[in-house]
Amino acid sequence: MKKIQSILNRRLGFMSLLILCLWLKSVIAYFAGFSLTANNPWQYLFLIVNPFATTVFFMSLALYFNRPKLSYIFMGIIYLIDTIFIYSNILFYRENADFIASSTITGVAKVAKGLGKTTASAMQLGDIIYWFDIIVIVLLFATHFIKIDQTPFRKINALATTFLGFTLFTADLAGSELNRPQLLGRTFDHSYIVKYLGINSFLAYDSVRSVQNSQVRSTATETEVDSALDYTKDNYAAPNPNYFGKANGKNIIIIHLESFEQFLIGMKINGQEVTPFLNSLYNDKNTISYDNFFNEVGGGGRTSDAETMLESGLFGFSSGSFFQKLGGDNTFQAAPAILQQEKGYTSAVFHGNVGSFWGRNVTYKNMGYNYFFDESYYDSKNPDTQSGSGYGIKDKLLFSEGAKYLEQLQQPFYTKFLTVTNHVDYQLSDEDNGDFKTSETTNDKLNSYFKTAHYLDKSVEEFFNYLNDSGLEKNTMVVLYGDHFGLNDDQHKVLSSLIGKDPDTWGKFDNTQMQRVPFMIHMNGLKGGIKHTYGGEIDVLPTILHLAGINTKQYVQLGTDLLSKDHSQLVALRNGNFITPHYTVLRSSDSAQVFSNDTGEKVDLQSNPELLTKVDKWEKAVDLKLSTSDSINNKNLLRFYTPFDFTPINPADYSYQNQIQQMEEIRNKLGDKSTSLYSKNGNKSTTDLYNTDAVQLQDDRTPIDSWSYLNKK
Repeated sequence: MKKIQSILNRRLGFMSLLILCLWLKSVIAYFAGFSLTANNPWQYLFLIVNPFATTVFFMSLALYFNRPKLSYIFMGIIYLIDTIFIYSNILFYRENADFIASSTITGVAKVAKGLGKTTASAMQLGDIIYWFDIIVIVLLFATHFIKIDQTPFRKINALATTFLGFTLFTADLAGSELNRPQLLGRTFDHSYIVKYLGINSFLAYDSVRSVQNSQVRSTATETEVDSALDYTKDNYAAPNPNYFGKANGKNIIIIHLESFEQFLIGMKINGQEVTPFLNSLYNDKNTISYDNFFNEVGGGGRTSDAETMLESGLFGFSSGSFFQKLGGDNTFQAAPAILQQEKGYTSAVFHGNVGSFWGRNVTYKNMGYNYFFDESYYDSKNPDTQSGSGYGIKDKLLFSEGAKYLEQLQQPFYTKFLTVTNHVDYQLSDEDNGDFKTSETTNDKLNSYFKTAHYLDKSVEEFFNYLNDSGLEKNTMVVLYGDHFGLNDDQHKVLSSLIGKDPDTWGKFDNTQMQRVPFMIHMNGLKGGIKHTYGGEIDVLPTILHLAGINTKQYVQLGTDLLSKDHSQLVALRNGNFITPHYTVLRSSDSAQVFSNDTGEKVDLQSNPELLTKVDKWEKAVDLKLSTSDSINNKNLLRFYTPFDFTPINPADYSYQNQIQQMEEIRNKLGDKSTSLYSKNGNKSTTDLYNTDAVQLQDDRTPIDSWSYLNKK
């Protein structure tokens, strides 16, 4: 023990203790927190060794301080920062299945207020292992088992330690490139960077990429937009004449089904349908439904990525959120502006969270949204209206309280309701969900997922009842879609037995297939049916615009109309994987695994040269599609191209303050020509027609039957 104490009482010995602790925490995080797997002995070696390189390098900087106390303080700061960073990545990975990117850090102020207590909900009791060593080290200092080494540290030794860290990193990088060629230049999975180079190196790598993107954007030239225009021209899918203009002049309501996966449609728990209303809507004769529709969001943007595709026809980023990184600066050809300028639509978003979440209050102005009714327009003071998770007010309140604003919009309108209750961590009381009894699996979050989905279903049903009772349904097309996956890979594995799958054979193919989300288009008189066409979120915008009677040929959109006979059924996932009607292709940086959609079995490409040629062609098409989107977004290329008779949006023309007064002024100015539902109803509110069983509104519901009440807000 005295020998150990003697070692720890030397500056280099104490630094070695900190390095050893950080190494151990990193390795535990790799295998337990991130569930990284190694396919060969070399990958195991890199996983075990890579934490040393950056840790030794950064810790060595403390050795250059002449004053011992300052040197120890600096080591402690580095040690604490790295611990926080490791643990933050664990929490982030649990929610996003990805690692913290530089854009996530720089944009944290834009999402922190909206996240609230979400981080706490991702914590687990076992996480104490990442903090236990700090307690031990503090106790060792408090009991004077470790003392500050007052002996001067030679600069040559400090330099040697720095060089050791640099050498370790160089060796790690060289070995990684040998084992995984083009690791940094051609990666489709961030986990490979972490496997080979470590979590700290991933952040450095991503930061360099971000700086490069900024430089590229600032030097972009007008001629670079030609490639994007050529792509959209070559891949344009003409509208289906049987559907083109079927919703001409109709209101368009988008219902964003938070974290809603396709398997929920038709699912029963304890003999009870999880989503009975959405099931009926999915099979309604007036609904076009898709059972092979996939989310295409990236690792960090998730909901905002889905919105990016829905509104602009371009992909989000592979990591981080396009909304928070570039949404406030880029030029858009977005749905609100296109519909307003071509068809006279009024546009609005309804969301029961703070307006700054994902930077929506800025990005929506660039897209041309006239109104944004965020949390400040709802009664959110009562804690029972929310779950405490920080995601926003409950969905029944979002719809029912939103009706008083919806009825004031001039028609036709284009609106979007962003639901939140189906977030996996959203907590509901038993009163919120009536007599619904969820599953009893070993995974609490999976059990909770069925409860929140059931609540969302009831919320949507109440809203549809209002549309029917108020008369809006007769003149409205409602589009519903799931924005992204709701469950992670581990939860999907637990789910497998409930959907007739074997958890013992569950793998990456199955997890990719679970990226299906619902997509439904409902309108009275629309020739409906369940379509088996393969598509994704990038295809929503051209589909909606063609139904509204707007040809998308002149706009830069990377998806194609799902109803068009020329629609491409090659579904590009944001990580570079892709799906066709017959095959699912999972890519790594140097190879591709092909699975049969029918059997789930891996296909041997070497014995099928014809398929190998097709896969190579598909890979090039997917890469071109994603790179075209990234080029447009990163370089802001749409500032160089304006479609005929389209006016680029000036965000300064939009204000989300005093919106009630804005609508009232427009109504008064129009007089008898006002087309709002409120005006059409003889200047009387229709909100008394809204019936909800939300427990928060049963005993002390705020009166919403007069515009004068709203005007006092």
